[in-house]
Amino acid sequence: MTTDTHRVIRPNILYFGTPVVLLSTENEDGTVNLAPISSAWALGQCVVLGLGVESRTVRNLAERPDVVISLPSPGLWRNVECLAPLTGADPVPESKRAVYRYEHDKFSAAGLTPQPSDLVRPPRVAECPLQLEARAVALTPGGEGGFRTVECQVLRVHADERVVVPGTHHIDPGVWSPLIYNFRHYHGLTPELGHGFRSETAGAAARVG
Repeated sequence: MTTDTHRVIRPNILYFGTPVVLLSTENEDGTVNLAPISSAWALGQCVVLGLGVESRTVRNLAERPDVVISLPSPGLWRNVECLAPLTGADPVPESKRAVYRYEHDKFSAAGLTPQPSDLVRPPRVAECPLQLEARAVALTPGGEGGFRTVECQVLRVHADERVVVPGTHHIDPGVWSPLIYNFRHYHGLTPELGHGFRSETAGAAARVG
């Protein structure tokens, strides 16, 4: 007989191992807002983001839909954490004042470097191995009105050549891994256990080697 070792819990958050992304958007005065989020997933050439309704990023995307989605590596977790208590909203929304403070130049505050984009106005984050130029195409209310689900169409992907399988357009998962936010703790990926039957990179990497 199998013993059930599970119990019912009520966690405050459901961040079960999601990747961190940095969102560059344009403020109304032409300056840049940079925000870390940990609710992002991709489907084809679309990336879906989950954002707090009071964030500067949501306001920017509603008015200026260009966005860059930069994916940091695990080594950048301290830079990401520097951004965590900052907001680009001025004045700071009342619900955030106990925890967040306003910061005009978030790139400098986090020790990160803006890099010009090709197709959109906001800059990329130079230190991030993967950078996705995109445009928001739909903002949908969610989370009992406290969040917005933002659907973004990816227009161009920039990848550091060191993480690309030579001679291909494939990211080598043996070289690069995303920064993972796991129940408010930062993690990198553990060593590979194996690969799926549809993996294209496993065969490509073997041929190069």
